[in-house]
Amino acid sequence: MVHSYVDVAAEDVPMAWHDLHQGLDAGTSVDVLVDPRAGGADDPAERWRDVAVGAGFDLEAIDGSGPEMALRLRALHSLADTVGAGMRLLACGLNPSVHAADAGLGFVTANNRFWPAVLGAGLASVDRDPVRALRHHGLGMTDLVKRPTPRASELGTAEYRSGLGRLDRLGAWLRPGVVLFVGLAGWRAAADRSATTGWQDRGVGGCPAYVMPSTSGLNARTSLDELTEHLRRAAAGP
Repeated sequence: MVHSYVDVAAEDVPMAWHDLHQGLDAGTSVDVLVDPRAGGADDPAERWRDVAVGAGFDLEAIDGSGPEMALRLRALHSLADTVGAGMRLLACGLNPSVHAADAGLGFVTANNRFWPAVLGAGLASVDRDPVRALRHHGLGMTDLVKRPTPRASELGTAEYRSGLGRLDRLGAWLRPGVVLFVGLAGWRAAADRSATTGWQDRGVGGCPAYVMPSTSGLNARTSLDELTEHLRRAAAGP
């Protein structure tokens, strides 16, 4: 059993737990203490459960009987969010691939054009470095569903909708300038079956939402230049 006591501002906890997740084997449990008043959450238990899910943990137990809320987290084979306050753009993938969870890096496969498009749009200056992209460029990264799968077809409607609920709460808390969904499939499954690319009528947690085509190499119909332009439009805002 590993015991970790994190004393950071509420909006910095997601990255603290990201770093914690990076250093743990799947299945390892960790105990943390949090201030239930931190971040002004109406439901502190829900807030920390959302943060745990985003950081690649299962929240196994909550004890709110003391002045601090005691949480027991168990590391999952997942991909931790890179999110925080002051995000210019929050990029949201469908769900991590098994390869991404293994590598601790989203859009990791060689034929995925996410990172080349991000670099081309000027939203990052170093390839495949999401922590630097967040800290130096305000580019956050998350997923609609945090469970890694070999194929997206293994995900269910309930998972998509639950994931969108988490993103609504995340957006309302951290207030990114724009929430960008990479690929239509997840947004259509969770929010609007008839959606097309571009700005959406429904926002995410009060933040504007933009949907771009998939950056997968399987989406040969969309060129790298087109993907880059979608990123530029999203970053420019509605």
